[in-house]
Amino acid sequence: MTITEREQAELAGLYADFAAMGLMPLWTQRDDLMPASPRPAAVPYRWRWTDLLPLAERSARLVPVGRGGERRAIALANPGLPGLPYATPTLWAAIQYLGPREVAPSHRHTQGAFRFVVEGEGVWTNVDGDPVAMRRGDLLLTPGWAFHEHHNVTDHPMTWLDGLDIPLVAALDAGFFEPGPDTLATTATPDRSRGERLWGYPGLRPPGQPGRPNSPLPAYRWQHTDAALAAQLELEAEGHPGTVEPGHAVIRFCNPDTGSDALVTIRIEMHRLAAGARTGPVRRVGSAVWQVFGGHAVARAGAERFELTAGDLFAVPSWCEVSVEALGQADLFRFSDEPVYEALGLARSQAGCS
Repeated sequence: MTITEREQAELAGLYADFAAMGLMPLWTQRDDLMPASPRPAAVPYRWRWTDLLPLAERSARLVPVGRGGERRAIALANPGLPGLPYATPTLWAAIQYLGPREVAPSHRHTQGAFRFVVEGEGVWTNVDGDPVAMRRGDLLLTPGWAFHEHHNVTDHPMTWLDGLDIPLVAALDAGFFEPGPDTLATTATPDRSRGERLWGYPGLRPPGQPGRPNSPLPAYRWQHTDAALAAQLELEAEGHPGTVEPGHAVIRFCNPDTGSDALVTIRIEMHRLAAGARTGPVRRVGSAVWQVFGGHAVARAGAERFELTAGDLFAVPSWCEVSVEALGQADLFRFSDEPVYEALGLARSQAGCS
């Protein structure tokens, strides 16, 4: 339709008045507001452990742990999100390094957190005064608003992966932070935490304990994770149902009180691929971060191909096709924002894309 110069001038004036009054018409932005499929700003990206660890070690020589910065944590910053310390728009991931005899002071925040130990031991995390040992392959939880502190009781440093929902909480304007006392809540180093002694028995729930949205179990030990993954592959080899795909075992870390995800905003899983096994290509609404715990694998995320060894991490944006192939047996840790999308009715996936 042809419009006159007068109509063009009137239209320009209309848009100027919209802008002056803080208004924007839908008809000029519909494709941006309601795209045919997600258009994530984040990109598939890999961080190599052999690059990360030396930088963490250098930081330890130059940056003390204490009030102010609180933690010697180095965030993974996705190149598609310039200027932001985010692995994806909803997930924060960082390498935290604690030197010999160092203490990371107590604090709490509304953001939910976990720690996953790729190597080493000797650090204790106190969660609301419950001392929890951190060892290789262990998953440790710090639910939102729980006081927590870390102390290294050895003469050796230790490094682990931190995962939090910092970007999600920031987008919701729901972030609160509070420092704790300057002195350690406890210096005890028991073999098992109180939470494990109460909740760490498969299928057994202690009656009378208050319900809670996040898991009351503070630690998920590698010996149990390893055994569960091995059992799935053994059952498959015996001809029984066990794995989600041929040669692909998966366990999900759950709340023993409810059976739901261990953290309300973060899904946490461990994957084991037998030598030569490959996950089927899939894309999902929501984003994820993977870390290789052991072995050698190749990941394809969108147009990217990443060769991966122990400790390497990679980010998968929303609706980005991903698959992983093991070169020899490989164990991979994965965390995602899927519980949020499921709770909001926005979850969607598509398998067999390639």
